[in-house]
Amino acid sequence: MTPVSLDAGTPAVLIAFLVFVGGSLLLCVLVGPEGDQVSDFYTANRSLTPFQNGLALSGDYISAATLLGTTGIVALAGYDGFTLAFSTVLGLGVLLLLAQPMRNAGCYTLGDILELRARGAAPRIAAAVVTLAVSLPFLVVQLSGAGSATALLLGYTSDGAQQFCIALIGVLMVCYTLFGGMKGTGLMQIVKVVLTLGTVVAVVLSVLSRFHWDLDALLTAAGAGSGRPGAYLHPGLQFGNTVEGRLNFIGLQLTVVLGAACMPHMIMRVSAAPTGASARRSARYAVAIVGAFLLGVVLLGLGAAAIVGDQLIAAVNPNGQASLMLLAAGLHGGITTTAGSALFTVVACAVFVTVLAVVAGITLAAAAGLAHDLFANAVRRGRMSQAVEVRTVRWSVVAVGGVGILLAIAAQGYNVQFLSSLAVAVAASAVLPALVYSLFWKRYNRTGLLWTVYGGLLVAFGLQFFSPTVSGSAFALFPHTDFHWFPLQTPGLVSVPAAFLLGWYGTVRAERAGESVPPDVATEAEARVLLGTEAGQSNEPVGSMR
Repeated sequence: MTPVSLDAGTPAVLIAFLVFVGGSLLLCVLVGPEGDQVSDFYTANRSLTPFQNGLALSGDYISAATLLGTTGIVALAGYDGFTLAFSTVLGLGVLLLLAQPMRNAGCYTLGDILELRARGAAPRIAAAVVTLAVSLPFLVVQLSGAGSATALLLGYTSDGAQQFCIALIGVLMVCYTLFGGMKGTGLMQIVKVVLTLGTVVAVVLSVLSRFHWDLDALLTAAGAGSGRPGAYLHPGLQFGNTVEGRLNFIGLQLTVVLGAACMPHMIMRVSAAPTGASARRSARYAVAIVGAFLLGVVLLGLGAAAIVGDQLIAAVNPNGQASLMLLAAGLHGGITTTAGSALFTVVACAVFVTVLAVVAGITLAAAAGLAHDLFANAVRRGRMSQAVEVRTVRWSVVAVGGVGILLAIAAQGYNVQFLSSLAVAVAASAVLPALVYSLFWKRYNRTGLLWTVYGGLLVAFGLQFFSPTVSGSAFALFPHTDFHWFPLQTPGLVSVPAAFLLGWYGTVRAERAGESVPPDVATEAEARVLLGTEAGQSNEPVGSMR
């Protein structure tokens, strides 16, 4: 194992950051929306090819948690990290199944799909609520982690420096989204995927060359570096082999598979495809790209365990999120050498662009939920002009960004990593059941929709609040308080089936009370799901009065 330090290389990293930020912001301004057209701001006029949209879809899907967190889990927990990487790829399989009907049925946001069978303001409000419930926790944890990592990479460790970095990244996020819209953030995602995938390949090649291209030698060294060579390639290191540990393991995999691809910013990216068929092609490209990326992440985790070792990784960050940076610092003689410094700088830039691109996509989706679903269609009932809606979404970007920055700064010093799994659990519990029922169940009505969304949301939030990630454990948000009674760290194992049952029961109960989907609404819904808006239907959301 190699001694590793992160104290050098700061000037190179800082210069690279400044060059990237200036160049990417200029590109966002140049390719951003040219007028006050809603379709331009939300979907870039659907001008991206399937391959370009597949790259952007991959960029939206690959978060800092995927790059840093999965690498760390592989390094510290071996087999459990392998399965998490596989589940992450498998989650895109859900999107592959749903991409074409989602694009056919929807126009811009989640609310356009949820209003397919249940018209009126209530489905739009529910869509806006669940969009914010998913986006804000994810945004907070991304900003919080990015602030800490950026401060560390620049050589600062004080709370003030971390808070400044959070504010800086948040302001950049707002600027990218304001000036770029969907096209600008899409370009950011494409640049991010190319840079990040190239960086992963470069580091993987360095790791493999270190072990003379012998995978058996790498696995053996990784097991030894983990400190538990006999257990490293077997399940149980992350959660343990107790019944509770196995349920935690299953719950995490289930939540990732069902929820990761149903995040609102992923749905919005699918809506940017020109047709349902091209959306499906984009999803296929995304599966291949993310699969290759996560194969590289697994090898990075093995390299971190073998070269850095579990003791140093856990000492810097118990969750292992610093393992990639420690690995980059430990290759090629360390960052005091020219080659080592160059590799470390490239990896630092890849991490930075990953965070910026993801938070920009999340912010755009949350702002669109407020402007399009809540204000334009629930409050103004579709009677808002396109120019006014674009101005509204720009102000919503500022509002969402400001709230996210303030919450991330307030959360500094607390362990908020569970917010990532909470966001994915809410997507799996409230968004996925509503999507499946709206797209494929003819009897699904307004009451069933509201029971699905609000019921899944409340169950997921309630169980998470009373879980050991919030209180009663050393890694909890409040480690010195104990009010937890739900034993699992992720609520998906309970909240996902509960949401499906609530949606079914609410629909059946409303039918018995006389509520049903009007025949014309059902017919139009079926036509949109099967044929899409381009097959004779309006390209505006259902119920629009523009």
